[in-house]
Amino acid sequence: MSALQAILVEDEATLRMATAQTLELGGFAVQACASAEEALSLLRADYAGVIVTDVRLPGRSGLELLAQVVALDAELPVIVVTGHGDVSMAVMAMRGGAYDFIEKPFASERLMDAVGRAQERRRLVLENRQLRAARALHPDTPDLIGRSEAIERLKLLIRNIGPAGVDVLINGQTGTGKEVAARLLHAASGRRGNFVAINCGALPESVFESEIFGHEPGAFTGAQKRRIGKLEYANGGTVFLDEIETMPIALQVKLLRVLQERRLERLGANEGVELDCRIVAASKADLLQLSAQGLFREDLYYRIGVVNIDLPRLRERREDIPLLLAHFVQEAALRYQRPLPTWTTQEMEGWQAADWPGNVRELRNFAERLTLGLAPMLLAPTPRVVTAEPSAQSAATLSENDAACNDAALPMQVDAFERKLILRAIDAAEGNVALAADNLMIPRKTLYDKLKKYQIGTGRK
Repeated sequence: MSALQAILVEDEATLRMATAQTLELGGFAVQACASAEEALSLLRADYAGVIVTDVRLPGRSGLELLAQVVALDAELPVIVVTGHGDVSMAVMAMRGGAYDFIEKPFASERLMDAVGRAQERRRLVLENRQLRAARALHPDTPDLIGRSEAIERLKLLIRNIGPAGVDVLINGQTGTGKEVAARLLHAASGRRGNFVAINCGALPESVFESEIFGHEPGAFTGAQKRRIGKLEYANGGTVFLDEIETMPIALQVKLLRVLQERRLERLGANEGVELDCRIVAASKADLLQLSAQGLFREDLYYRIGVVNIDLPRLRERREDIPLLLAHFVQEAALRYQRPLPTWTTQEMEGWQAADWPGNVRELRNFAERLTLGLAPMLLAPTPRVVTAEPSAQSAATLSENDAACNDAALPMQVDAFERKLILRAIDAAEGNVALAADNLMIPRKTLYDKLKKYQIGTGRK
């Protein structure tokens, strides 16, 4: 079945056939129904498509169908079709939880625009639910966010080699998500043991061996009791050796022996300990090149690099930046109890064009500053100012309003700022209220109420 799915509810046979054909030409697999009762028999909570329903139907109305859909799954998008000029019915639908409404007669482009956005929203909702379910099983596992070709290939590789248990070498620049990939490999492995991360560059050489292999009482001055090393603590799980290129050569020899024999000896011990853990190493340097320079053991490189994973830089997957930024600002808004920031299409284009030498980590830091209202560290094109009717404003007018409200009471300043953000969002969406609400990440009803409050027109007739 097509990935694009729609249930169409329309009692008029001719219109039902024409609308179904329009949706099918747009790539949707359509289940056409003549009544709400027929549509309800097809619905389930995990339905992956959208619903398009007329309001006036024999038997249960479209609004009654909407109410039952919302009760089944409040995030299942319903597009309500109303009669021309039936504003009160449209308002009732939006208040009842409709994703959008369309007035009869409607152009096919208007229908396809609405169902296309609704289908994308549904896909994201179901994808997020799957991620949350996976996180419930592995609460410490972060998300690998993105839908670019590079990230999809990475996800597939992790799914394929995760259960295999082979040792893995992850190559990537700073901030590309090496530990994220390592944690996902651990989650995909099904191993019950711990995930233990070790930053080889942060451990002083004097304590490295004790930290990694452990020690017995009296093994050295100050060793008063037995210590279980990181490798032994990860027995049955995964050890992540970050910045492995910084590991001292002498310890590389000992690590190689442990990996070959899958057995370790604590410092001061006479007997070995069987070891069952997976090694995932990570490096931002070319280990083969370091081997040629005598700075890294070549035999260790081939031992840990049974499988190599190369992580893409952020500028190699620019199409993921909007999704990543939206995720990071949501996290930051919850953490700092701040409202979600918004941006224009032009600003996002500027961010996507930026170099991001710090990769995803730099983008996350930028999202934190954006949420806190601090000046962006990146230059982006100046956002356009809305020219919507009847409340069109120029950039100069907005600047004057900003200056004028500086001495006003706090609620007035907040309202002025909120109005400016809404004007920008409406402009960026070219007057499309539903799209603007999606970009602002607020319910459409909320945006309609604010448009009325601030007397903002959309410029659409």
